[in-house]
Amino acid sequence: MTDRQVFPPPAFPPLELRAQGLACGRAGLTLVDNLDFAVAGGTCLLLRGPNGTGKTTLLLTLAGVVPPLAGAMVIDGADADAGPQLHYCGHRNAIKPRLSVLENLSFWAQLNGETGVSPQAALEEVGLGSLARLDAGHLSAGQSRRLALARLLVSLRPVWLLDEPTAALDSQGHTLVARLLDGHLARGGLAIVATHDPIDLAPTSQLEILSLKAAA
Repeated sequence: MTDRQVFPPPAFPPLELRAQGLACGRAGLTLVDNLDFAVAGGTCLLLRGPNGTGKTTLLLTLAGVVPPLAGAMVIDGADADAGPQLHYCGHRNAIKPRLSVLENLSFWAQLNGETGVSPQAALEEVGLGSLARLDAGHLSAGQSRRLALARLLVSLRPVWLLDEPTAALDSQGHTLVARLLDGHLARGGLAIVATHDPIDLAPTSQLEILSLKAAA
């Protein structure tokens, strides 16, 4: 791995993700209610709060996986002709164990659009270049997480929704996540990240925090 940024800025048009009166929950339980916030390009919003306060549910709602109970989310400034605007990277790595590391990432590149770096280059960036031909079922938990993060690099989308991206990663993996975020923000992208871990972004990266509380 290197300290270089994967992508040189600028790349994305000015954009802003806005939530207005947003309420979300699951199984009939409201976890987040009447939430208003805005995240501009170049900004990382950290979601903080104890387990059960709705961080994952909020990300799934923003991703369109879970319908909102009320309110709405919009992305202003997005190019309607550019296709999907966001990546959601959740707890599960969605890896096929009998495919090689490279075959897994190539599958996702074809599915999401090969608009970023090549799968092999993405593997090099996340520290898996030498394992490209290995069956993915042999990866450790941390290596599997790195493979999941590599999907962010092979298909360019301006909005990243990341749920505990540093889970199972060592200190070098934490540095990798921060570097990927710095490169994304420098290109005008934005990120919303649910994590209990600190994210040590570069001084040039804009960082904001949204604390969620348990529903009354």
